Amino acid sequence: MPTWMEKTLAALQSVLPQRTLTAAVHWLMRVRTPWVKNALIKGIGKIADINFSEAANPDPGHYASFNAFFTRELKPGARPLDPDPNALLSPCDGRISECGVIKDGRVYQAKGHDYSLRSLLADDPACQALRGGTFWTIYLSPRDYHRVHMPISGILRRMIYVPGRLYSVAPYTVRQVPGLFAVNERVVCIFETEYGPLAQVLVGAMLVASMDTVWAGTITPAKVRALHRQHYAAGEVSLQRGEEMGRFNMGSTVVMALPPGAISGDLTQLPGATDPVRLGQRLALLEKG
Repeated sequence: MPTWMEKTLAALQSVLPQRTLTAAVHWLMRVRTPWVKNALIKGIGKIADINFSEAANPDPGHYASFNAFFTRELKPGARPLDPDPNALLSPCDGRISECGVIKDGRVYQAKGHDYSLRSLLADDPACQALRGGTFWTIYLSPRDYHRVHMPISGILRRMIYVPGRLYSVAPYTVRQVPGLFAVNERVVCIFETEYGPLAQVLVGAMLVASMDTVWAGTITPAKVRALHRQHYAAGEVSLQRGEEMGRFNMGSTVVMALPPGAISGDLTQLPGATDPVRLGQRLALLEKG
């Protein structure tokens, strides 16, 4: 796509009624009228090239709404986890848009753009420990499985709802909007792990009408659009490697970060920027304790 067109489309998003459009999609995705939801499932499924055969129930008529289909469960074994216990797993299906080292507290977004880790995580105390660590940004397209899982086992310590804009997270917008992932609405989850803190951030986007976690249910759309921090006692929410932790109710992006010393070996030998990944695939090897 020509740069001038990317800039035009990104600028247009600034003046569009982002929340009105997203609310309309939220309603449409939950319509239960059979002919409407079946047409949506079949039509969008075909356009997005969704693999129906991977679903636990591949029959479009089985689902009460398009959203129920979009957040469908997969057949057992459809996403096998890397058997190496030291493998850091991809938390979702998608494409790695960027990955690398968090340099001077900043996360690389795209050519010419980065953003501060503190902005992304709403100044969470884990920022100091994650400085100099490793991050992955994974973009989920409409064809991908839309549940998000744990890359390693962890104990939830904090969840932060951060209000913000709803720019598209499509690659052309990411290349044009400075600090997009630290500007958009998001749900920040901080886990305690044997390797140090793990930050897993669900980033909202235009037409991404809702984000859920398995322990708190639906987080967005929020009743009150104000920064909210929820603290959890040790052991209150404990999730195992590969276990579901949340889901998007349309496509979006996950940003994941681990502290320095958590990753072993050469990242260049593993999936990198622009590579497609699937839930459970090895992203890196973890440093043995």
